[in-house]
Amino acid sequence: MELTATLPHMDLVERCKQGDTACFRKLYDLYSKAMFNTSYRILNDFTEAEDVLQESFIDAYRHLDSFGSRSSFGSWLKQIVVNKSINVLRKRKLQTVDIDFTMAAEVPDEKGPDEQEIQYKVEEVKKAIQQLPDGYRTVLSLYLLEGYDHEEISQILQLAESTVRTQYMRAKQKLIHIIKTGGTHV
Repeated sequence: MELTATLPHMDLVERCKQGDTACFRKLYDLYSKAMFNTSYRILNDFTEAEDVLQESFIDAYRHLDSFGSRSSFGSWLKQIVVNKSINVLRKRKLQTVDIDFTMAAEVPDEKGPDEQEIQYKVEEVKKAIQQLPDGYRTVLSLYLLEGYDHEEISQILQLAESTVRTQYMRAKQKLIHIIKTGGTHV
């Protein structure tokens, strides 16, 4: 007896491809909360995240034929959500600075505060993340919460990998500062 690994919800996807709209509603119910959270963490705006969610599902439905079974439906849909969220940020004129090697020397090489000492409730950390500027919040969310590596983030945001690393480091330092000061002097 051979065991084969099947990707989650592939039967629903296949039925959707055959025109079963009720199955697409099931996919929406299964994935909408997680996809909304992904978009919201990037955009920090409830209404925009809702819009991205709806547009992402519409695009997914229209392009189901291009979905292959190389990845799960969830990861394919998540990529759509992340890309659409990034596009919204770009429309907001995402402000990041491309750092060349000469500017990299300006970043202090000191060790920041001991992150192990900082143990706050999840809600306090979420509030602190929401206070970060768009660029910092985006890189931090994609890296820490969505699991993308620096190279993938650089491709998504169309930035140099060194810029992404610097943005991440600065976002982390600013987040620690926000948490330590209770959000004052942001």
